[in-house]
Amino acid sequence: MSSPDQHVSSLAKQARELFVVHVGRALPDLVKTCETRLTSILDQAGPARDMQERRDAWMAFQKNQTAWLNQSRKVLQRTLLPRFTASGSSVNSAPGRLELMAEGAMDDQILASRLAMRVLDQASTELNELRLRIQHLEKRQELPRGDVLLPDVVARILVDQWLDVLMTREGWLLVQDALAPMLAKRMHEAYKAANEFLVSSGVMKEIDLQALVKRAPGSRSAAPAAGDVAAAGAVAEGRGGVEGKRGAGQVSDERGGFARQNGSDSGGQAGMGSQRGGMTSSGMGVHDETRMMTSASPLARARMRAQGVVGRLKRMLIDRVGGDFEATQLLPPSPQLVQAMQRIVPVVSVDSGLPQTGSTGSGVVYADASHVERAAKALRQRTVELKQAAETPTEKATIEVVALMFQSILAEERIPATVRVWFARLQIPVLRVALAEPEFFSALQHPARRLIDRMGSCVMGFESNVTSTALEMEIKRVVQVIEQYPETGRRVFQLVFDEFQKFLSTYLSEQGNASRFVTVAQQVEQKETLSVQYTIELRKLLDDVPVRDEVREFLFKVWVEVLAVASVKFGLKHEETASLKRVASDLLWAASAKPNRNDRARVIQQLPSILQRLRQGMGLLGYPAGLQDQHIKSVSDTLADAFMSRTEPIPQERLDKLSDRLAHLEDYLPENGLGDLDLDNESIEMITGVDASNIEVIKQGGSQPNEAMRAWAVELQIGSWFGLDHNGKLNSVQLAWRSDRGQLYLFVTNTGRCFLVQSNRVAAYLQAGLLVPSEDEALTVRATRDALAKLDANPERLLG
Repeated sequence: MSSPDQHVSSLAKQARELFVVHVGRALPDLVKTCETRLTSILDQAGPARDMQERRDAWMAFQKNQTAWLNQSRKVLQRTLLPRFTASGSSVNSAPGRLELMAEGAMDDQILASRLAMRVLDQASTELNELRLRIQHLEKRQELPRGDVLLPDVVARILVDQWLDVLMTREGWLLVQDALAPMLAKRMHEAYKAANEFLVSSGVMKEIDLQALVKRAPGSRSAAPAAGDVAAAGAVAEGRGGVEGKRGAGQVSDERGGFARQNGSDSGGQAGMGSQRGGMTSSGMGVHDETRMMTSASPLARARMRAQGVVGRLKRMLIDRVGGDFEATQLLPPSPQLVQAMQRIVPVVSVDSGLPQTGSTGSGVVYADASHVERAAKALRQRTVELKQAAETPTEKATIEVVALMFQSILAEERIPATVRVWFARLQIPVLRVALAEPEFFSALQHPARRLIDRMGSCVMGFESNVTSTALEMEIKRVVQVIEQYPETGRRVFQLVFDEFQKFLSTYLSEQGNASRFVTVAQQVEQKETLSVQYTIELRKLLDDVPVRDEVREFLFKVWVEVLAVASVKFGLKHEETASLKRVASDLLWAASAKPNRNDRARVIQQLPSILQRLRQGMGLLGYPAGLQDQHIKSVSDTLADAFMSRTEPIPQERLDKLSDRLAHLEDYLPENGLGDLDLDNESIEMITGVDASNIEVIKQGGSQPNEAMRAWAVELQIGSWFGLDHNGKLNSVQLAWRSDRGQLYLFVTNTGRCFLVQSNRVAAYLQAGLLVPSEDEALTVRATRDALAKLDANPERLLG
């Protein structure tokens, strides 16, 4: 007979084996997905180089897909052996030992991390429950770094085996966006199957997150704040109290109060108490917790906290009400409740001066706190009426949770009062959606949640003396559209969300100084893009052409700038731009050897015109006369040497090809980032001719950003508010615009001051805490957290 310990160990082993079996079964589908993706892009139009890369990737995959499948399956099986890590190497190396990193290993890790984050977005709840059960079985403080249950381990296996069968990183980048959703779905199923196996075996059938949080005897609160426990439990207990307080909230408070701290003081003390106790709820030490906090970007940690909050709400509803909240099909409400919801009751009374339900007035009437209070009171009365009309516990619970969420939203003082009154009118439409689709409570990407979060984030930074009529008018229009189509459910929310996104993409960049400087920034990015690409293409063209060093240097350092500025000022196809491109080809011809008498006579005839055009081009750059003379003398001396040279000339056919390629340089613009651009106010004025005194170019500061911070910068949303600490001055700024290539960002203050920042500098400021989001979590997530806290304090109100 086996001992209890052996039985426990066997259960954990069987859970891992079951997980590996499910992932192994998914591999053929992953292979098929990759093949479909590579086939679909094979004939897409594009630059010749890109088309060749896609063709090479497709051919390599056709040759190596079977090997990739088989090796990935073998390595997955080997992870179940105690002497191997995820990559199949021995784990018997000493901890803390320093080793050389193979070339490209960091790039491979980045690829795997991106894939793992996509899995976490969908499967974090199941993974966290499985992790807690395995840690409980094995009496571990945390899962080992190479445990196959961790998403980054599976992702690294797939990436490593892809490269081991001689497929390229470039090929992986072509398939990863198609591969990620499929892998996330199948790993979610694998985690769920492992959890069901353990639950059926009697392992932690119920996970009480509050009971898992341990505190030192001296902590100020005997019970944790519900919201903080929710976040801590779903990610890693003990992190919610610290990270939830220290993430964006505390940093921004220290820098000038751009964001408030959420939750009660007792919640914060609870989180700190778990650290003072020496161990967090999952048994992790302080150093381990610090490692986990720095292993993912703040954006990823915020998503995990948010998933923890909504996950806890879903579990609470299932436990206290029933399984209807797990339904995946539309559930019609009871007839009596439908009738009660159809009764039109104005959120605020007529004499308040605010538009009622169904009003089509075009003006914006401003409200104050008294109007918000009256709207909140009306909603509370409506909630009581609806709960009395409800026939099932599920309906009563849904009504109560939605009501509590909107109470929290209406209490958010950072949202202007007028906007909060319009938000109040969304409670009944949102309730209709929540009754029909219980996933509203657990799906962060539900269109109703996304719409409220997006509108809230855009108005969160307005000060009491600053308003935005156009933005409030758009929010009013959105609410009225939703009210006009009460039976369309999530579709109308998705429709108006897309429309609101389109509105933001143009509205913010067309206000005041921003409209002028967006045009300026677009021209600056275009100029810098052209400069880089002209340089790259010229180097390719002249790589094997016998060109004198002086002419080569002049073309690379001066003339590419002339061509770029001319393209921005006059246009890519303008005759003046084309003329300057011809000057480059004429200069190349003039600087080549001239053994033929007719060619020498032609040079003598054309030289004054060439030099005059060179001066005109340098004049576009604002070069002073002295600097122009210096360049002209260098070019003239070179041409004189070429005139007397008896070496072989450049064939005319080759020169014709060079001229044709120079005339179409802009056809080969890069798709990737350009690196740091050499920008300042003087160069902006030189390129565009616009006064740049009210725009500040941030080109220094911050710390060297890592890949996670760069990814965070890319995902910043237009309209979001931030606290910007620049040159010792604190500014509340809104992201008003991002360039098409994602290279430049424009932040605007309430007073119209503009800050132009390059993408790498944005990431550097985010990493250094100099650019801090005003919101540390989305509006509906915070509302969910507040609702959980009230339900924990008074559970009877859920069904009362």
